[in-house]
Amino acid sequence: MNTSVRAAFGIFAAIASMAFAADPAEVVIDFEQAAIGKPVPTWTEKAVTFALAEPPRNSKAVGRVMFFPHQVTNHKGLLNAMANEQAIPVRAKFPVPAAAVTIVFWASTGAPAKLEAFDKDDKLLDSAGLAAAPIRQSPAEPVPFFTLTVKGPEIAYVQFSGPRNGEFLAADEIRYRPAR
Repeated sequence: MNTSVRAAFGIFAAIASMAFAADPAEVVIDFEQAAIGKPVPTWTEKAVTFALAEPPRNSKAVGRVMFFPHQVTNHKGLLNAMANEQAIPVRAKFPVPAAAVTIVFWASTGAPAKLEAFDKDDKLLDSAGLAAAPIRQSPAEPVPFFTLTVKGPEIAYVQFSGPRNGEFLAADEIRYRPAR
């Protein structure tokens, strides 16, 4: 590699790393210390509590969330562990109000995805979604990641949902900026 190409690559790498670096005011949750495949009623990380937004409708079982591995990266994603209750959203409740929340997801091919932000009075502040999760271009490619962001003056919690029974929507990383 010649010197000018190496220099250009170095500049590109530096700019790219700055573009993808988290805002220092953001709290980042990546689930990397979670156990894969072990359903739990709630998960708390950095004082954010994750659980199903409501009890199961078709079962007397306790609602559970679970961690699932991304096949290529081995990242851990949080999802609704109730196979026949995928209509129930997963809720992330913040210890302090947030001004913006971004979640990096991966999902079953073509599964819908929705992220909603609510205040302490359960008022919907913002929503974002996709009609269908991105698809792989070939079977050899990894399941693609995608990002949804919601904003509001004082977000108390967010909920993510969308997959139908037999599908999944996994939250890979959550970033939130506390309201000031």
